[in-house]
Amino acid sequence: MGPARLWLLGAGILASVHRQPFPAHGSKSLGGPEAPGRQLSGARPAYHKITPTLTDFALRLYKQLAAETPGNIFFSPVSISSTLALLSLGAQADTPTQILEGLGFNLTEIPEADIHRGFQSLIRTLGLPSSKLEMKVGNSLFLDKQLKPQQHFLDNIREVYGALAFSANFTDSGTTRRQINDYLRKQTYGQVVDCLEEFAQDTLMVLLNYIFFKAKWKHPFNPYQTQKQESFFVDERTSLRVPMMRQKEMHRFLYDHEVACTVLQIEYSGNAQALLILPDPGKMAQVEAALQPETLRKWDQLLLPSLLDLHLPRFSISGTYNLEEILPRIGLTNLFSLEADLSGITGQLNRTVSRVSHKAAVDMSERGTEAAAASGLLSQPQSLNTTSAPHAHFNRPFLVLLWEVTTQSLLFLGKVVNPAAG
Repeated sequence: MGPARLWLLGAGILASVHRQPFPAHGSKSLGGPEAPGRQLSGARPAYHKITPTLTDFALRLYKQLAAETPGNIFFSPVSISSTLALLSLGAQADTPTQILEGLGFNLTEIPEADIHRGFQSLIRTLGLPSSKLEMKVGNSLFLDKQLKPQQHFLDNIREVYGALAFSANFTDSGTTRRQINDYLRKQTYGQVVDCLEEFAQDTLMVLLNYIFFKAKWKHPFNPYQTQKQESFFVDERTSLRVPMMRQKEMHRFLYDHEVACTVLQIEYSGNAQALLILPDPGKMAQVEAALQPETLRKWDQLLLPSLLDLHLPRFSISGTYNLEEILPRIGLTNLFSLEADLSGITGQLNRTVSRVSHKAAVDMSERGTEAAAASGLLSQPQSLNTTSAPHAHFNRPFLVLLWEVTTQSLLFLGKVVNPAAG
């Protein structure tokens, strides 16, 4: 029999599963007494050590997806990276190093244990209750009932990543797949549907990550001002009619002459922001090439508040990806080969990753955003000394980045080419 397969699924939104978990007993784990969430007052949160690397990973992955995806793009780098980092806890030999270095970490500068503590701190901070921002982040591992997982692995993923392992019957793969997909659909309010494809006969494990985001705009749009039919120019030859929201409000923005784009920041009511990037006509490729962490830092320093006459399209889009072909191109080269050693999960060597599936969805409306990100386009601002406010018209493809402010983590990243694509 060939190597058994392990599927990784990073879903844009998920929740808890209704199955009996494997028992997990207290034992040694990476999340000790100094784990994030129990830090002394004034201590620098552990997530600060990993979020810059995760931003770089997000931009690298986006560029690979953009090179192969002509239309809309939408994904959660936090979901994908935390899933892979969790997997590294079950890896042995040099496989953990390959996974973490593939994510972009320099293990000579940040020890492996600090990386996992950083993810633990990030997940716990994102999950803190808030009256203004609804966010859930978590992980679940489904193991076939014939497998005997290593107890220290179960303890580590529960303590560090808040993950529980659940027993499943992969012999009846059709039923198990339907149950997981039904669970995803219900817990994501119908946003993630049929995310898992048919299992191969030798699939024995599925690792899930979820991130759910729902927030209201700090300055909501008046639905009575929304124009039902306005032109959105997909490209030079194609246009379509979309609902366009309107408002006059204070927002931070800038025009970058060097990169040839307008950058707009819109705040949510809570610790979240949407960064919207509108390339000049014909300059999308140039803007995408310029996407670097230092570019984002520069924009953040230069954004200035101004009263804007804002037009934003109302839309709902999603992205579904099989990343097993993309991830090796950004450094995760051996994860899908027989060289990968994942024996730390069950104590058996013949476990390989055959599929990394990811689905994320976003719904942006007058009240706010559910499940992912916000969107907007802004034309080059006029002089602020004019009597009328600068006109911000979102009528061609743009980029959207959704940030959680406290952790400075890039939750979602995407490109809106067709707001009506669904």
